[in-house]
Amino acid sequence: MKLSTGDTLPPLEVKILARHVVMGASSSRDWQPQHHDTHWAVERVKVKDIFLNTPNQAGWIERYLTDWTGPSGRLAKVRFKMKKSVCAGDTLRFDGTVAGVEDGFVDVDVLLTVDGEVATECRAKIAVPRDTNDDPWQRTGDDWRP
Repeated sequence: MKLSTGDTLPPLEVKILARHVVMGASSSRDWQPQHHDTHWAVERVKVKDIFLNTPNQAGWIERYLTDWTGPSGRLAKVRFKMKKSVCAGDTLRFDGTVAGVEDGFVDVDVLLTVDGEVATECRAKIAVPRDTNDDPWQRTGDDWRP
């Protein structure tokens, strides 16, 4: 895969269902009521519905990135900042841009938006093959320096 700074990743849109929110929270053992109790979320937290927790958003971001790289990409670092709750019923849109390419690694900026508003900002570093003989999954020691 020939990559250059400024390349864009294909967008992804996902309709977030209550099932996504609850299953993500329960799989990470996050029993906070705002992730499964609509009444609590609306009345106490003052949002429109239950919303994705942090590990759930991380999983969606990782899915977006690995769908793009395929099995040859290896996530090295993912950092993100949630700015707005992503609630059940929202359509979550992912857009990514290659921010830098260096010796078998690519930096990608990802924006997660809902109705045009930024919900989450992300920067990820992904190991990608340097050439047809390189496998990022085999890198260790000094060769693995994300």
